[in-house]
Amino acid sequence: MILNTNRRALQRRTGERGLIATALLCVCLIGSTGCTSVNADKGKPESRDAPAKAAESPNAEPRSGESKSVDPAVQSELERMEAEKRATLLQDAQSALAETRNALAALDRGDKQAALAALAQVTGKLDLVVARDPKMALAPVSVSTTIFDLYASPETVKNTVKVAKDDLSSERVQHARYLIEDLASEADIHVTEIPLATYPTAIRAVAPLIDAGKIDNAKAALYAALNTLVVETYVVPLPKIRAQAMLDEASALANKSDRKQDDNAKVHSLVEATRRELQLAEVLGYGTKDSYKPLYSQLDDIEKKTDSGQSGSKGLFDKLRHSIKSFKFSS
Repeated sequence: MILNTNRRALQRRTGERGLIATALLCVCLIGSTGCTSVNADKGKPESRDAPAKAAESPNAEPRSGESKSVDPAVQSELERMEAEKRATLLQDAQSALAETRNALAALDRGDKQAALAALAQVTGKLDLVVARDPKMALAPVSVSTTIFDLYASPETVKNTVKVAKDDLSSERVQHARYLIEDLASEADIHVTEIPLATYPTAIRAVAPLIDAGKIDNAKAALYAALNTLVVETYVVPLPKIRAQAMLDEASALANKSDRKQDDNAKVHSLVEATRRELQLAEVLGYGTKDSYKPLYSQLDDIEKKTDSGQSGSKGLFDKLRHSIKSFKFSS
């Protein structure tokens, strides 16, 4: 679904893979298909090219060249993280979930024997999962990633929060909610899991209902079982990923043996862009304010050395990259 709102050039987009520059906010669901568009002001359908037009509006905040240049590296890192989670998925558990849905479809057709056969497959597959790892509590079956990408300066976020606070102090709660509900810049990796302590038991209780001819009750029980699936979400702040990618690029330039003046200027702009990413993460509340001070201090050291044209800054870059990697971006 695409939801485009003109207020404060705020824009949501879904159904697109990758990092796409929009007016202020881009939300995309990796792997989703199909889009519709709704105008939040008029409540009427819009054409599919409306988001592109909104992105050209005078209030839109342009992305820096440094931010755009690291898009491939950011996308690659997010795909690596998702692949890491995907590697934990269990095929038998996935089959059990698919057979649960097959059982529901069979009941919808009135085919009790097919439903019972599918449920037998479910319990058999889950028994295998438990037998292989009796201590496992949750069996992962699917992974999806949602990206909330905020293209705004730290100053814009600060001002938005200030207006929202003023709204709250004046009891304009809904105005405040509208302003801050999309203040996030992160990739949320969702892992769907079957709870092994309850799901198999719930499935076994369905067969007697089918045998007794209580088809509606059996279907309700299957839906209830499916509603017990657990979704764990792993939050990855995008400013962190961008900052790391920018540092990698700056470090490569700073440590060139034949570094030129243009390289020095590029290193400076990348270091400053890294600072802006960290400032954005800070004002969005990823971590505590005081914990950012050492990161800024390390950036200052890098800036002093690289701006003076000195070589041998690799150690400083490595230290800051390690600091950002180990930084606690959750409060």
